[in-house]
Amino acid sequence: MLKLLRRRFHQSGYRKVAEGQSMPSAIGRLRESPVNHRTPFLVALRARQKFLNDWFQTHPSQPPPSRISFAYNDVVTREVADRTPNDSFTSIILPFKDDQWFLDSYISSYGRLRIGQLFQDLDLLSGVIANKHCSPAQPVIVTASVDRILMLKRLDDVSHHNVVLWGSVTWTGRSSMEITIHAATTARENQAKPPTREEVENDETFLVANFTFVARDPDTNKAFPINRLVPQTDVDHQQFVLAEKYNLRKKSEAQRTALVKSPPTAEESRIIHELWMQNVEFSNNPEKRPETTVPMDKTQVQSANFMQPQYRNRHSYMVFGGYMMRQAFELAFACAAAFSHSQPRFVSLDTVTFKSPVPVGSVLYLDASVVYTERTRRAISDVDSAPQVCEGMLIQVRVASTVQDLGHDGTKNAGEFYFSYFVHGSSRTVLPQSYDDMMKYIEGRRRSIDITQYIHDMHDPDAVEATE
Repeated sequence: MLKLLRRRFHQSGYRKVAEGQSMPSAIGRLRESPVNHRTPFLVALRARQKFLNDWFQTHPSQPPPSRISFAYNDVVTREVADRTPNDSFTSIILPFKDDQWFLDSYISSYGRLRIGQLFQDLDLLSGVIANKHCSPAQPVIVTASVDRILMLKRLDDVSHHNVVLWGSVTWTGRSSMEITIHAATTARENQAKPPTREEVENDETFLVANFTFVARDPDTNKAFPINRLVPQTDVDHQQFVLAEKYNLRKKSEAQRTALVKSPPTAEESRIIHELWMQNVEFSNNPEKRPETTVPMDKTQVQSANFMQPQYRNRHSYMVFGGYMMRQAFELAFACAAAFSHSQPRFVSLDTVTFKSPVPVGSVLYLDASVVYTERTRRAISDVDSAPQVCEGMLIQVRVASTVQDLGHDGTKNAGEFYFSYFVHGSSRTVLPQSYDDMMKYIEGRRRSIDITQYIHDMHDPDAVEATE
């Protein structure tokens, strides 16, 4: 009977669903590559327990040093060399058109691409690229930030296309590097040999993501010098200059968009006053508040997740950033959908800086709310159709993440995520009421303006100004 059940299970095609359903990522081949090897968790766990036991026997009154990584404790070399973008170029095909069971792990309840699932692959692929650039050195490499993920075109009928993910290092500092990942539709079938850079550059890109990784010395946890990037082609130089200017501007924009560092301008103060006047009117005359105007505190959605070892990064003891991005995205999507009573479409993920690592065995708390809405007209493009101008609502959702080590009462800020969605035909707006809500609204507005500028810069790189 057991043999019969096994045979039917394998004949059903479920064997093609990736890796035990826990993290059905498309790029299993990259997981098995030497630059992305992982240690079985029990091996790493027992090694850490032994290390702690030995430490407390010899240092009973001193706290133990934290081990950054189990597998990466020998940097191999500290020599710095030159690398080209081609040296780190990596690609992989997601056979959505060719394999319905493979696609099954990436389909949302609406029959569209499950964007959060793709986020895991983007982060994993960028980690592989970062390790290839640093090779033969093997420092501890971690995701410092997600600089932007932007949906250029919709991919409504994902079953009609295979998708290729490809990218490379596009800029380097002393110990940090920026990696650009493209997701594009392709006519190629899944193949043993991944497509080359020349083959994928003519495919139709529908999503672009930028990640910043940093290298750390496993012994000191200080910055580790990495290989220099030497652009080769005109495109390489353009991307390098754009990334360098954007990094300079990003520092000043962080000062401008954060209200704790930059108070409201005269125009923003006028907006705050208008919002306050609306609240006064609706407080005195509740019947005048339209059903489509929703108080910000009524949009809140929360979750708590225990961090299991199946979601760990290559260093064994921490959860990998792609999983956090997926969890945050799906809560933000639920928040936007509940608010709009519709199917929100992903537009962008704003800059995310990971503030604190999330250990395996900790609890991750996520708190999502709609912080900004704006009526707008957008030119909506699909990979299978011509652009159309649509009216609707831009909805920005803020997801605050905190992490709690179960050995302590307090929590740490793990980072904030700002997701933008578009809802066709929607007229629902968010109304901040408290002063704190007003500040979230203004910061959301600043980020919306920044997104518009970023899209403009992508089409006109010469317009990017470096500001100190």
